[in-house]
Amino acid sequence: MSIEMAELNVLIIEPSTTQQKIIERDLQGLGINYIDHAQTGQEAIDSIKEYVPDLILCAYYLSDMTGDELIHQLRQDPEAHDLLFLLISSVTDIRQLDSVKQAGVVGILPKPFKAEDLSNALKSTLTHLNPNQIELDFYDMEMLKVLIVDDSPMSRKHIRKTLSGMGFEHLMEAENGQQAVDIMQSEYFDLIVTDYNMPEMDGKELALYIREQSTQSSVPILMVTSESDGSRLSAVQQAGVSAICDKPFEPESVRQLIQNLLHQ
Repeated sequence: MSIEMAELNVLIIEPSTTQQKIIERDLQGLGINYIDHAQTGQEAIDSIKEYVPDLILCAYYLSDMTGDELIHQLRQDPEAHDLLFLLISSVTDIRQLDSVKQAGVVGILPKPFKAEDLSNALKSTLTHLNPNQIELDFYDMEMLKVLIVDDSPMSRKHIRKTLSGMGFEHLMEAENGQQAVDIMQSEYFDLIVTDYNMPEMDGKELALYIREQSTQSSVPILMVTSESDGSRLSAVQQAGVSAICDKPFEPESVRQLIQNLLHQ
């Protein structure tokens, strides 16, 4: 059963009472009235133990921890590891934000934001809760095999959940490019979903191997990455990656990319 925006249960984690009220006002303007509040990370953790929300809206800097530390802590909790987490922050440092992206946030909303920005972020959130299934003319979705390659267990889990919601049932995982190469020696795949920055063998090296040395040289390769360096991404495309998607990603964008790749 799909969830409508007005039905969302939202937990705002924000140390500033003024900012809390601003965010709550904008949420109510979108028809959302199931709203709880927390000012610290620990308050949020205690609140989630009592009631699990559909979505967390969290500032980066809290008095007892950062939003990055909080999401990583939640990802280790069996009761809260699947929570949708939207970061609201003025932080622009790539290194700080990359850790949050790897943990599987559904979006990063900059401060200050407009009501329209929040609306768009929440619409994206709904696609995580209500993913559209992929429609293919010449494939049986139940038979397609996908290999997810990412050194972050949280990222792999986030991608697996998204792909499962789209109808994929046969999903395998590798922690880096070298492990993916080893798996591909005995398994054939219809799609590879890979990160860029990984130890042992990165996404570019994996793409080159697949295109030049493997027996699966035509398999579509989708790269889902937080990498922002244009020259590096260009080199990846030249290595044979079929499409590139940013972290955090919108499920609908990924669905369209995969559908197009498989049709091709």
